[in-house]
Amino acid sequence: MTTRRRFTAEFKAKVALEAIRGELTVSELARKHSVHPNLIAGWKRQAIDGMAGVFDGKAGERDEGREVEVRELHAKIGQLVIEREFLAKAGGRRRSMRTILA
Repeated sequence: MTTRRRFTAEFKAKVALEAIRGELTVSELARKHSVHPNLIAGWKRQAIDGMAGVFDGKAGERDEGREVEVRELHAKIGQLVIEREFLAKAGGRRRSMRTILA
Protein backbone atom coordinates (compact mmCIF):
# COMPACT_ATOMS: atom_id res chain seq x y z
CA MET A 1 0.00 0.00 0.00
CA THR A 2 1.40 3.38 -0.95
CA THR A 3 1.41 6.34 1.36
CA ARG A 4 -0.31 9.55 0.38
CA ARG A 5 2.09 12.26 -0.73
CA ARG A 6 1.86 15.66 0.90
CA PHE A 7 2.82 18.82 -0.95
CA THR A 8 4.02 22.01 0.65
CA ALA A 9 2.21 25.28 0.09
CA GLU A 10 5.29 26.62 -1.69
CA PHE A 11 5.28 23.72 -4.14
CA LYS A 12 1.57 24.11 -4.82
CA ALA A 13 1.97 27.84 -5.38
CA LYS A 14 4.90 27.29 -7.74
CA VAL A 15 3.01 24.73 -9.83
CA ALA A 16 -0.20 26.81 -9.81
CA LEU A 17 1.72 29.87 -10.96
CA GLU A 18 3.24 27.87 -13.81
CA ALA A 19 -0.25 26.71 -14.77
CA ILE A 20 -1.60 30.27 -14.68
CA ARG A 21 1.24 31.50 -16.86
CA GLY A 22 0.25 28.91 -19.45
CA GLU A 23 3.75 28.31 -20.81
CA LEU A 24 3.14 24.55 -20.52
CA THR A 25 -0.11 22.61 -20.65
CA VAL A 26 -1.52 21.06 -17.49
CA SER A 27 -0.55 17.63 -18.80
CA GLU A 28 3.02 18.74 -19.38
CA LEU A 29 3.18 20.27 -15.91
CA ALA A 30 1.78 17.08 -14.41
CA ARG A 31 4.48 15.05 -16.12
CA LYS A 32 7.18 17.56 -15.16
CA HIS A 33 6.24 17.58 -11.45
CA SER A 34 4.96 13.97 -11.21
CA VAL A 35 1.48 14.91 -10.01
CA HIS A 36 -1.99 14.25 -11.36
CA PRO A 37 -3.40 16.90 -13.73
CA ASN A 38 -6.54 17.24 -11.58
CA LEU A 39 -4.37 18.35 -8.64
CA ILE A 40 -2.79 21.06 -10.75
CA ALA A 41 -6.20 22.23 -12.00
CA GLY A 42 -7.44 22.42 -8.40
CA TRP A 43 -4.38 24.32 -7.21
CA LYS A 44 -4.73 26.73 -10.12
CA ARG A 45 -8.41 27.31 -9.28
CA GLN A 46 -7.56 27.89 -5.60
CA ALA A 47 -4.83 30.35 -6.52
CA ILE A 48 -7.10 32.34 -8.80
CA ASP A 49 -9.96 32.34 -6.26
CA GLY A 50 -7.65 33.42 -3.43
CA MET A 51 -5.91 36.09 -5.43
CA ALA A 52 -8.50 38.76 -4.61
CA GLY A 53 -7.82 38.23 -0.90
CA VAL A 54 -4.23 39.33 -1.38
CA PHE A 55 -5.37 42.82 -2.32
CA ASP A 56 -8.15 42.96 0.26
CA GLY A 57 -7.07 44.97 3.30
CA LYS A 58 -9.68 43.25 5.44
CA ALA A 59 -7.97 39.85 5.34
CA GLY A 60 -6.37 40.41 8.75
CA GLU A 61 -9.69 41.43 10.26
CA ARG A 62 -11.32 38.27 8.94
CA ASP A 63 -8.57 36.14 10.46
CA GLU A 64 -9.06 37.82 13.84
CA GLY A 65 -12.81 37.29 13.56
CA ARG A 66 -12.27 33.63 12.79
CA GLU A 67 -9.97 33.23 15.78
CA VAL A 68 -12.62 34.71 18.06
CA GLU A 69 -15.26 32.45 16.53
CA VAL A 70 -13.05 29.39 16.98
CA ARG A 71 -12.47 30.27 20.66
CA GLU A 72 -16.21 30.68 21.20
CA LEU A 73 -16.94 27.38 19.48
CA HIS A 74 -14.32 25.57 21.55
CA ALA A 75 -15.88 26.97 24.71
CA LYS A 76 -19.32 25.82 23.56
CA ILE A 77 -17.97 22.34 22.77
CA GLY A 78 -16.45 22.14 26.25
CA GLN A 79 -19.75 23.17 27.81
CA LEU A 80 -21.67 20.57 25.80
CA VAL A 81 -19.20 17.82 26.73
CA ILE A 82 -19.62 18.62 30.42
CA GLU A 83 -23.43 18.65 30.07
CA ARG A 84 -23.39 15.34 28.21
CA GLU A 85 -21.22 13.71 30.88
CA PHE A 86 -23.51 15.06 33.61
CA LEU A 87 -26.61 13.75 31.86
CA ALA A 88 -24.97 10.38 31.19
CA LYS A 89 -24.19 10.03 34.89
CA ALA A 90 -27.71 11.11 35.86
CA GLY A 91 -29.19 8.67 33.36
CA GLY A 92 -27.02 5.89 34.77
CA ARG A 93 -28.32 6.55 38.29
CA ARG A 94 -31.91 6.32 37.15
CA ARG A 95 -31.30 3.00 35.49
CA SER A 96 -29.69 1.62 38.60
CA MET A 97 -32.63 2.84 40.73
CA ARG A 98 -35.06 1.12 38.37
CA THR A 99 -33.22 -2.14 38.70
CA ILE A 100 -33.20 -1.74 42.50
CA LEU A 101 -36.96 -1.06 42.58
CA ALA A 102 -37.77 -3.89 40.19
